Amino acid sequence: MARYVRFDRFGSLEVLRLDTAEAPQAGPGQVRVRVHTAGLNPVDLKILAGGPAAARYNVTPPSGNGNDFAGVIDHVGLGVTGFSAGDAVFGGLRMAAQADYLVIDADQVHAKPPKLGFVEAGALDIAGRAAWASVHSLHLTPADTVLVSAAAGGVGVLAAQLALRAGATVVGTASAANHDFLIGLGVVPVAYGDGLVDRLREVAPRYTAALDNNGPATIDAALALGVPGRRINTIAARGYRAEEGIAGVGGQSAEPGALAALADLIAGGEVQLPIDSVYPVERVQDAYRHLAAGHLRGKVTVALE
Repeated sequence: MARYVRFDRFGSLEVLRLDTAEAPQAGPGQVRVRVHTAGLNPVDLKILAGGPAAARYNVTPPSGNGNDFAGVIDHVGLGVTGFSAGDAVFGGLRMAAQADYLVIDADQVHAKPPKLGFVEAGALDIAGRAAWASVHSLHLTPADTVLVSAAAGGVGVLAAQLALRAGATVVGTASAANHDFLIGLGVVPVAYGDGLVDRLREVAPRYTAALDNNGPATIDAALALGVPGRRINTIAARGYRAEEGIAGVGGQSAEPGALAALADLIAGGEVQLPIDSVYPVERVQDAYRHLAAGHLRGKVTVALE
């Protein structure tokens, strides 16, 4: 029997449970993956609560849970080429990743670079695609100074480093416990909270772009600092102050090959994806409580193997 995280009704974290069932079988054009690690994302909690997020992704209970995964193919369906049993892979499968086994179309998985750990690969799909697409949407250059909010979080830490690779000066908001870490990456850290705009002005005279991974306060601060609305992108407050021309480019806009390219950068040590914590899948509720509490450094994951 295989374990999988599921919920039978929308609600709070208490509706999540670990269940068992027969392992699924790969059909034509599909592969079955024995999952090693599954990543958690804030959108999971929004879907679990029901409402707009659940409707957006067409989720109705009963349902599995999670999206990001990494593991090893243990069976290939008819007609599959390019992958074999024993290949290490990663990717995303909405509402199915937190399980011992998942079945996915072979063209939707990515080969895991040998130097990329399963834990990092299993946390990469949503955050990686969102960071890549949002950064590239602003066409950053060395002439830019960009504000990145939640710069130590799962999306923010990747976005900040990709912005640095584009040559931009990066100022990142984060809790004080993460400031030294951000300095080590080359990011100028600034604390959240009252007086944010003044603190931002103290560390940089002019801002030309902003990547919001936190919410309306970042957008308000960026506009107060003179950043044009068309050079602000948010993945956390889409629709907020839309009259300013603020974009909401996220992972769905990531170009083909973006995730594989980012995985190679992480595997090569050119970009860091810190793992905040790894919980056993039996403690998935605790893992989400930790995620919801915020002030993370990187990603929260659950281990299935």
